[in-house]
Amino acid sequence: MKLIDMHAHFFPASLPDFAARFNSQGWPQVVHKNAEHADILIDGKLFRPITHACWDSQKRLADMDKLGIDIQIMCATPVLFAYHRPVEQALALAAWLNDQALELCTPDSQRLKALCQVPMQDIDAACAEVSRCMANGHVGVQIGNHVGLKNLDDEGIVTFLHHCADIGAPVLIHPWDMMAPERMPKYMLPWLVAMPAETQLSILSLILSGAFERLPRSLKVCFAHGGGSFPYLIGRVDNAWKHRDIVREDCPNLPSSYMDRFYVDSAVFHPDALALLVKTMGEERVMLGSDYPFPLGEQVIGELVKSHDGLGAQTKQRILADNAAEFFNLNQ
Repeated sequence: MKLIDMHAHFFPASLPDFAARFNSQGWPQVVHKNAEHADILIDGKLFRPITHACWDSQKRLADMDKLGIDIQIMCATPVLFAYHRPVEQALALAAWLNDQALELCTPDSQRLKALCQVPMQDIDAACAEVSRCMANGHVGVQIGNHVGLKNLDDEGIVTFLHHCADIGAPVLIHPWDMMAPERMPKYMLPWLVAMPAETQLSILSLILSGAFERLPRSLKVCFAHGGGSFPYLIGRVDNAWKHRDIVREDCPNLPSSYMDRFYVDSAVFHPDALALLVKTMGEERVMLGSDYPFPLGEQVIGELVKSHDGLGAQTKQRILADNAAEFFNLNQ
């Protein structure tokens, strides 16, 4: 079977000295331990250890060969979004990262593809950068699920999504900057509890606000990590919509009726979860996503789908490759 992994990340081997350039602090730094291992530091504190798979295209391609991945679509690690910074700083970082991403693809641009990053705190700048990147060879854009206190129903963000639809830029929405970290200081709980909740919040922000009613159906949008909590709690949302007018105030149709407006990836790690995800979303709305090369990602990419006894061969092929090929226009 052909495999397209549409959710993978990169992190450059080094970053420009933006702290000196902009006379500001808190920029991520990469400190190398050896040729294959490094740490990401923020304000001198460890954020995450990484390996050379983040920045070494040959290592990435070797892993793809080992696992039978035909195409991988990579995007920057969300800690690099920089939405809290002045727009000129965030744009400088985004433009540099976007050019670096295309460089990472050059060893085999038929197999390595990239999503761009944009400064979502300034919608005009974000629209201009995604247009530049799509013209330069990126296959879509990754954005965070919120910008400060603004959820996806913010009118500026809706304007950006409309622009993406207009120029044919598929959108991957990735959770980041998780809620209530002070209540989850240990055990990676922000990633295990808050991250799925962040994704559910972002999907419901588009549905319950009526944003999907204003956005064109040509918009291609995918939510990472199997849609977070959303697919498993949609019955609760429908029930609330039916019985509470404050839930349906801006949403004219049953929330579950909007599930044909977006896609999710397959990163759910359990056969029962995958079966429910496919039943809920439909086989045409799930795409293979691994979260490579991080430890919370699927380590044998595609194995959950390929080995699933409850999915037929045609469904597996749709999830493993065909849906992503259509979503990202890879057949053209």
